[in-house]
Amino acid sequence: MKNTKYTRVVFLLSGLLLCSMQHAAAQRTQIKGFVDVSSYYQKGKLNFGLGEQDLFITSEISERLSFLGETVFKYSPESSTDFDISIERIILKYNYAGNHSVLIGKHHTPINYWNDTYHHGRVFFPTIDRPLLFAQGFIPLHTTGMSLQGQNLGQVRFGYDVMVGNGLGSGDTGDNDLFKSLTLAMHIKPKDGLRVGASLYHDVISKGSVVHNHSTGTTLVAHNKIDQNILTGSVSYTDSVFTKRFELLAESSLAFNKSDSLGVQNAVASYAYAGLRLTDKFIPYVRVDDIRYRNNEVYFANNNIQSFVGGLRYELNYLAVFKLEYQRSKSQKSDVADKIIFQVAVGF
Repeated sequence: MKNTKYTRVVFLLSGLLLCSMQHAAAQRTQIKGFVDVSSYYQKGKLNFGLGEQDLFITSEISERLSFLGETVFKYSPESSTDFDISIERIILKYNYAGNHSVLIGKHHTPINYWNDTYHHGRVFFPTIDRPLLFAQGFIPLHTTGMSLQGQNLGQVRFGYDVMVGNGLGSGDTGDNDLFKSLTLAMHIKPKDGLRVGASLYHDVISKGSVVHNHSTGTTLVAHNKIDQNILTGSVSYTDSVFTKRFELLAESSLAFNKSDSLGVQNAVASYAYAGLRLTDKFIPYVRVDDIRYRNNEVYFANNNIQSFVGGLRYELNYLAVFKLEYQRSKSQKSDVADKIIFQVAVGF
């Protein structure tokens, strides 16, 4: 009798264990982290500093439903602990047919190649910092909303994004006005290593909207209602014939800001990057940035700025990268600034 009871208990526990294993296999969750530290020499002084610590989570909830989350811990002098937590992305993705999906949550706005390709893990950046158009708040980095997406369609591997979301000046939990932002983006990959893309971003920024630039900690304030349209074109090429020897990336964004009082003003932000892989591990590179505004700009800070970056990247492996870089920038409102930076970026 006792043996029969024990047998039933063993079968019951075995069934529960098997069931739990099946559920665990159905939902595969991966947690990865990225961090960077750096030292820099500027104005005769050597400094050390922490960068961002990025927590990156992906989970396959079912065969068609998946989750992506990205949370960044970074230095903030306004915080009582000197560090802030920023939720950069929370995305639920449902693959409804073939390579077509619907996504809902907080996204990186797919307005240009860099913002659509690189997350906050600096180990994957070709340079130490993002291009200046991010630091200047030229493009909307995030959009909370819904999008339709298609990838690798047809022989040219066509891709598209159609996104509707909260506009500039809004938060992650609600919109500050009746207007919605709209992003239309498409790209093709006609051959291995080559990607050509274009996008349009449209938004209506209501009067009094305050947009916080997370890259610099500054804010932009709309003193009038502004209709904004941003056109972006990008070309990315990695030579796969010579073991990814050449790296080329160029993007340009043209913004049109229209107000009732001053009409339409335009601004242009561009950058170009080139790298040459000398060996499997050493890649010297250069990047130039240029941002120009009209004198009567109604939204952006009217501060033309140009920069040059030259550096050497050493890839110990794909999750450990060392970069030594010289940066030189000059803006309309400040003198020439020179900086030498050494960065260690890793993934774990």
